[in-house]
Parts: sequence; C-alpha cells; structure tokens
Amino acid sequence: MKRMHRVLSSFSRGSKNARLNQLMFRNLKTVETNANGTSGYVIKLGKNSGETLGHLRKESKKI
Repeated sequence: MKRMHRVLSSFSRGSKNARLNQLMFRNLKTVETNANGTSGYVIKLGKNSGETLGHLRKESKKI
C-alpha cells in the first residue's frame, strides 16, 4: 500500500480539484446580453444604470 500512496493521493487531490472547479463554473451567473432587443449589456445598478455597453455591430454585405 505504501508504494501506491503517491499515486492514490495525487489522484484524490486531482479529483477534488476537478469537483471544486465544476461547482464553481456551475454557479457562475451569465451576463444578460441581447435582452429587450439591445445588442449589448445594459447596466442595471449604479450611476450609469440604463446605459448599454458593448454594442455588437455587423456591417451589411453589399452585393
């Protein structure tokens, strides 16, 4: 058992870190883009509330 201690402990440490990473990514809140027809993120709180940030603009293709 002693000769496998390093392998088993590194595996358990890695699986613990992987589980913590999964839990953290699962709890992330996404930014609400394209809400209410805007093409960016609308600030909801603070002195700049109501402003839209990061407009996505796409040039039309001229044929």
